[in-house]
Amino acid sequence: MAIRAEVDADRDSIHAVNTAAFETSGEADLVDALRAKAVPLISLVAEIDGAITGHILFSPVSLAEHPDLNLMGLGPMAVLPQRQRQGVGSALVREGLKRCKQQRCDAVVVVGHPEYYPRFGFVPASRYGVRCEYDVPDDVFMLVELKAGALRGASGLARYDEAFANV
Repeated sequence: MAIRAEVDADRDSIHAVNTAAFETSGEADLVDALRAKAVPLISLVAEIDGAITGHILFSPVSLAEHPDLNLMGLGPMAVLPQRQRQGVGSALVREGLKRCKQQRCDAVVVVGHPEYYPRFGFVPASRYGVRCEYDVPDDVFMLVELKAGALRGASGLARYDEAFANV
């Protein structure tokens, strides 16, 4: 399996992976909308035997009370149903977090499964006093600090790109 940055030729495959993983085109359309306007953007694909089997996207998130912080949001992440539970998603998350750190990102937030994301260091964002703009349970809105101490005293409301409102 190879994890690499997406290229223009991957767009149709990325759309197909997201649609297959989520059973609607909502997340795939979100990826297209974010790709068109969100900066910076980290978009990675997992490739097995020349075929794209997974995709992950990281886009900017703001903490209005602390505009100096560099935060990214993980999502969507998608893996073809027949390739799930084979390490594809984990490889995408690990490489994505590594690239976020290389871009000097302070922290990454995610709305996701509380049984899955802690293995990558994610904890409930409420531990840092960070809240999600969406009405989600406390245990599904998580973050991982990539720069130790970056979030000390940085509580507030995390806001995603407006494209997320259309999902």
